[in-house]
Amino acid sequence: MQVHPLDKKKLTTIVLALVIMALILLDASLLSFAAAVTITPSQTAGTTTTIATPIKHLIVIFQENISFDHYFATYPNAKNVPGEPTFHASPNTPSVNNLSGGLLYNNTNRYQPFRFDRSRPVTCDMIHDYTAEQLATNGGLLDKFVNYTSPTKHCNDPDKLKQVMGYYDGNTVTALWNYAQHFAMSDNFFSTTFGPSVLGHLNLISGQTHDATIVNPKGKETDMSDGFRIINGTVIGNKDPAFDDCSNSTFSLIAMKGRNIGDLLTSKNITWGWFSAGFIPSVLTSNGKWYCSSSYKGTLLPINNTNNKHDYYPDVEPFQYYSSTANPHHLSPISIPMIGRSDKANHQYNLTMFWDTAERGNLPSVSFIKAPTYQQGHPALSNPLDEQTFLVNTLNRLQKIYQWNSTAVIITYDDSDGWYDHVMPPIVSQSNDPIHDRLLGKAGLCGHAPTGAYQDRCGYGPRLPLLIISPYAKINYVDHSLTDQTSIIRFIEDNWHLGRLGNQSFDSKAGSLLNMFNFTTSHNVKRLFLNPLSGLER
Repeated sequence: MQVHPLDKKKLTTIVLALVIMALILLDASLLSFAAAVTITPSQTAGTTTTIATPIKHLIVIFQENISFDHYFATYPNAKNVPGEPTFHASPNTPSVNNLSGGLLYNNTNRYQPFRFDRSRPVTCDMIHDYTAEQLATNGGLLDKFVNYTSPTKHCNDPDKLKQVMGYYDGNTVTALWNYAQHFAMSDNFFSTTFGPSVLGHLNLISGQTHDATIVNPKGKETDMSDGFRIINGTVIGNKDPAFDDCSNSTFSLIAMKGRNIGDLLTSKNITWGWFSAGFIPSVLTSNGKWYCSSSYKGTLLPINNTNNKHDYYPDVEPFQYYSSTANPHHLSPISIPMIGRSDKANHQYNLTMFWDTAERGNLPSVSFIKAPTYQQGHPALSNPLDEQTFLVNTLNRLQKIYQWNSTAVIITYDDSDGWYDHVMPPIVSQSNDPIHDRLLGKAGLCGHAPTGAYQDRCGYGPRLPLLIISPYAKINYVDHSLTDQTSIIRFIEDNWHLGRLGNQSFDSKAGSLLNMFNFTTSHNVKRLFLNPLSGLER
């Protein structure tokens, strides 16, 4: 840790104070007292904040564009073909709502589900617009994915129409299946609304896609074919944030109003941060703004490699949409000890800064981690093998820090990419936009929003993977409780006593993640170290 220069007198005083403290701590009764109270207080920014669980540090790894069935369709049964990592499930593995029986072999979609083997990690990007994903559900029949979410452009694969029905098993996404065996996963976790990445990221931090305004409007704003729209004050498509120098200002930008979870954490002086790969800008432009141009470093070339030039893209850094939590110029913190606290960086950091603080014993209370683009799992821009390398290296490293025994890691995704999933999401938020809502087919709305409710937030959206890796996670456990992306907000709000966000945020409806933990018994510190290439145990 970097220490400011001290004169000899101050240094002597500090040494004496440390000696006295050491002598005091030798008293057995004081040691017993300390052990009794360490489970609930969390020291943040000079204040003691009580927490509701033993989890003092929550880390959310937010990946990209995967439906539950795309990674877990046949879990826990892998094909185990020669030449691929072998996966064998524990005989005590609980039942999972997976793709089996008639839906696996006699599906009502135009094409049948099929297995991608490990030699085919790179695929096209599916269509995953707000309206297209609703149309694919066909009112609960879930038989129109080929019709509405199969890739139609930027895909030259001969099997592009049936790709949307493809899935991987434990011979490719081996690490995720092994984490599920040793920790907890959900098979009933959904995106908060239908739609693409920006919506998932906004829902993760605020439970809210409403209260959006267009900044720097451009002609393409009216081009329906782009799907880049704000309708009735609600975001339904991808646009860059208004408060980011690296945003593409040749297009219109989005500014969000209201509060997000960062605002609540800051108000209670609780340390937190969003840590993005490539966030440090590399080029200062002539108009005094920064340009983020960190290079692609993937080991496997995605199909659209020319579209993936950067580690960082502003539209997947949600705090940059809010002026209260943005770091427009990508400024670095004053010092390493200030990471997680309020200064000029405003809680938005480069990913390397997470390790700068975590491995010095100053892990923030709440951290969001964003991988380099090529390791986010996003089809065409990434792949499950590069993603696995990132996840395993990150978790192996995390489990070596001394604060692991009070940490929980959530791995989940921003949207489904339009990949097939056989479970109809429960509709907890209705919307009757006659143009963009199509849950019941071409002539169907998404129910009827109550008077005063925000429109164009049809949800829940598609089912997504969610895993919790923690010494307190239940072992080889599958949670069937109904949860969504804002359940993560609810966990943070409840654990640190923050209250709710209000303004029709979905956090007020969110199911709890607590069923995936066991806080009733003492835990030895569980660790699972995997090989980043194979996903198998070391």
